[in-house]
Amino acid sequence: MVAADAVMLVALASTVLNLDADAARTKVLLYQVTTLVPFTVLAPLIGPMIDRMAGGRRLVVQIAAVGRLLVSLLLASTIDTLFLYPLALGALILKQTYGVSKSAIVPSVASSDADLVEANSKLGVIAGLAAVVAVGPAALLQKQSPKATLVLSAAVFGVALYFATRLPREVVATRRADRKEQRELRSAPVVLGASALVLQRASVGFLQFQLFFWLRGENADAWFGAAIGAGAVAAMVGNAVGPAIRKVLREEIMLISGLAFIAVVGIGCAAVGGFGSAVVLMAAVSFGATIGKLAFDSILQRDAHAANQGRAFAQFESRFQLAWVLAAIPPVIWTPPGQVGFAVVGVIAAFATVTYLIGMRAVRLGRPVPVTISKRAGREIKRRIDERRTPAAGSPRPSMEAPRPVVPKPNVPPPRS
Repeated sequence: MVAADAVMLVALASTVLNLDADAARTKVLLYQVTTLVPFTVLAPLIGPMIDRMAGGRRLVVQIAAVGRLLVSLLLASTIDTLFLYPLALGALILKQTYGVSKSAIVPSVASSDADLVEANSKLGVIAGLAAVVAVGPAALLQKQSPKATLVLSAAVFGVALYFATRLPREVVATRRADRKEQRELRSAPVVLGASALVLQRASVGFLQFQLFFWLRGENADAWFGAAIGAGAVAAMVGNAVGPAIRKVLREEIMLISGLAFIAVVGIGCAAVGGFGSAVVLMAAVSFGATIGKLAFDSILQRDAHAANQGRAFAQFESRFQLAWVLAAIPPVIWTPPGQVGFAVVGVIAAFATVTYLIGMRAVRLGRPVPVTISKRAGREIKRRIDERRTPAAGSPRPSMEAPRPVVPKPNVPPPRS
């Protein structure tokens, strides 16, 4: 799936880069807004139902492969028309849907729970190598025609479909999550780790689109390709060395190190500036996010061992991908200059590092985990709504009973003394 996606990206890159900047901005924003649908509506509603179906997640992977195959063939025949944009949007949605289902399937095919994190790491390395190998033939075909590249993409998706049919037909989750599972998934280490990963994934989404539009405005498309390539290589290296780092450092230290690394490099690149800093920062963000993801996978496996791993991985992956999409919207609407964008990435990572350290210190001292900004805002909104509904002190409370009719008193003269 990753190799075929890389081939499709090569085919569409020249078409997208030839667009006017404002036209590309409008199309990309439409893609992002529409991509929110699977994660805000479909994932929480349809996801649990698919998990309880025999082979439900395998079926989703197969549907994604078939859909990408058909989209590749349709793109080959309509690449020079306006149908390019809705078809590319469908490909993006299918790609994100596949990512969530893959996270749910991995625990069912891992040899044991102890090998789950290592399995995710190996899959990351294999995916990076597959993308590198696939780009070469795609680039050669691209010189002939983008249509030929898209036909190759369809063929590789056909191979992915064949292997998807060999996945085990298992039920990811036989029943709904019980109280024990919900309690473990809401434990302090899991909640803090998930919050940190949300900010890390948001940094990746923000930086990718900020670099795309900023470098296009500077007529430096080659630097954007170099940044994306550096990020892919850094992610592959992170997946390769992650298990070895995990044997030396605790999961929480790994997560903090990944966040702090992104913060330091982001602020340093903001001070230096330049196109080269964009490549360095993209590599740093990809490496730190990969290390953080492996650390969170290990925390989830360690502190939620009674939870259904497939369901839990799919649930959190939906949140992470939603954060990626939401963070990518602001730089599309207004793209900050390079150094400003670098500083934003560094500040986000620094904020995540500080809040994670504060939360872990509170847990170590036996205190409750500090309330997040989103929850605090939600409580404040709820409090204000309740205040409007509740009458002020001293004012008569409205009665739900029907008012009694007022009967006039008879005009009786006062008694004589």
